[in-house]
Amino acid sequence: MDRRTDPHAVLVLGHKSPDTDSICAAIAYAGLKNTLDPQRRYEPCRAGLVNRETQFVLDYFAVPEPRLCTDVSPQLQDVDYRHEPGVPPQLSLRRAWETLRARDLDTLCVVDENDLLLGLVTVRDMARADLDLIDESVLSKTGTPYQNVADTLDAQVVVPGGPDQRVTGRIVVAPGGAGGMADAVRAGDVVILTGGAEAQRAAVEMGAGCVIVCGGEAVDQTAAALAWARGCVALSTPHSPYAAGQRIVQSSAVEAYMNRGELVTFTPHTLVETVTRVMAAVRYRYFPVVDDEGRCVGLVSRRNLLNLRKKQLILVDHNERAQAVDGLEEAEVLEVVDHHRIGTLETDAPVYFRNAPVGATCTVVYQLYQEHGVTPDRATAGLMLSAILSDTLMFRSPTCTPADRRAAEALAALAEVDMESYAAAMFDRGGDVTGKSPEDILRTDYKLFTSGNCRFGVGHGSFMNEKNRRSAMALLGPWLPVALERQGLDYIFYMFTDIPTSTTWLMMAGKGAEELVGRAFHVAAQDGAAVLPGIVSRKKQVIPALIGAIKQQIPAY
Repeated sequence: MDRRTDPHAVLVLGHKSPDTDSICAAIAYAGLKNTLDPQRRYEPCRAGLVNRETQFVLDYFAVPEPRLCTDVSPQLQDVDYRHEPGVPPQLSLRRAWETLRARDLDTLCVVDENDLLLGLVTVRDMARADLDLIDESVLSKTGTPYQNVADTLDAQVVVPGGPDQRVTGRIVVAPGGAGGMADAVRAGDVVILTGGAEAQRAAVEMGAGCVIVCGGEAVDQTAAALAWARGCVALSTPHSPYAAGQRIVQSSAVEAYMNRGELVTFTPHTLVETVTRVMAAVRYRYFPVVDDEGRCVGLVSRRNLLNLRKKQLILVDHNERAQAVDGLEEAEVLEVVDHHRIGTLETDAPVYFRNAPVGATCTVVYQLYQEHGVTPDRATAGLMLSAILSDTLMFRSPTCTPADRRAAEALAALAEVDMESYAAAMFDRGGDVTGKSPEDILRTDYKLFTSGNCRFGVGHGSFMNEKNRRSAMALLGPWLPVALERQGLDYIFYMFTDIPTSTTWLMMAGKGAEELVGRAFHVAAQDGAAVLPGIVSRKKQVIPALIGAIKQQIPAY
């Protein structure tokens, strides 16, 4: 199963605090969609931590856990920003200007050999360089490589310098003859001249670092030999001395003019909302985009933000807004595959909605495999089988249907497992609370619900042995009032279901919770707990009863 991350993939994900059905349905349905629609990429994701039961399933069938995705708000990677390569710090201003014109930009990212961002150079920075025409030491101050000088002046290199050899002297436009050379030239100077062989030799003998012969004239052979011996660079340019003097400042390296200060950068994962807010406060046109290692990957402007592509989603195992990943209202929902009641989810456009009254979403997914004539591989079959066993409590739940049992039997054959022994091992691993905190137990399988103005949460844990159940109750019981206050809910409930006896110990917190449970299940709740024989399903038995009791206690509901 390929798990590559594609920023434009359709994300297939379940609810927050995902259970085995939520995780396995996302993986299995993404696999089916990738088979049926190979032109697009469907990536399974998870909206929360993987619980121990689900981790057992993933490990058993050697399937990596899906990528964590807790927020689908638009990120910069959802925008068509410009994927422009950076330029090296030694690039000449002339080449930088040509690059800007070719790319229709006013900003370039300057990067090192590993593409790590060093700074920015803009048209404004280049305009500042034009003012340096009056500074005869500008090339030495900016550490300009001689290769830049040759490139900027379209010069033939007659006597080359080293690849990293840089200008150390002034820019000198020498007189035509050799007579005044001694007074004009100092050691290391870049000498622009039109004189003949005598002037060229004189400039080299005076210690010039570079001799530039203008007007297309040839470099004298004797002067060239002398330049070679003294480490002097000799160039021949077709430009006049005036033009050469005007252009030579453009050979300065961009690193001398780039902005090295506190650069405002974004990553592909930066929220578009954050990018917009920062851009409004900082008056730049382009901003560099860097990856998590600081490598430059492009530039973004305000105009690019107009080309935002919303993330596309397929939701599995839920259709309640409160259970959905953050940022859902800023994404595009394409499909919903579920087995719960019709909830509070709203979409801007029609979507494919597949909902069936069965015990697990993976039963619906398996039906879709059958309808399209696709046989799942062993691992995918094992995931779907695990989800059905988990959600139906090994067929003990009243939500279980003949369709669930038929699907499980077929999937068990494909997965090559014995259902009884495999389910026992899976539930035993899931019920183990060793090393867990109360928060860990609550997050294992927890959902929020709304009835009128009442908001409440219901968690559910399934246990194969009494020891694990009692340990979990002892840990979580004192924590429920704390969780209630932190989440700002009216009530919070947690189901501790004993699978062998089909009995649930229901713990609760909230003002009037015991009276509410008593009215819902016709039992006596005491000290924040109640025993519910025959109650094992949150979806079919607990939630409808609680909502009915809530409606009864609110006359104006």
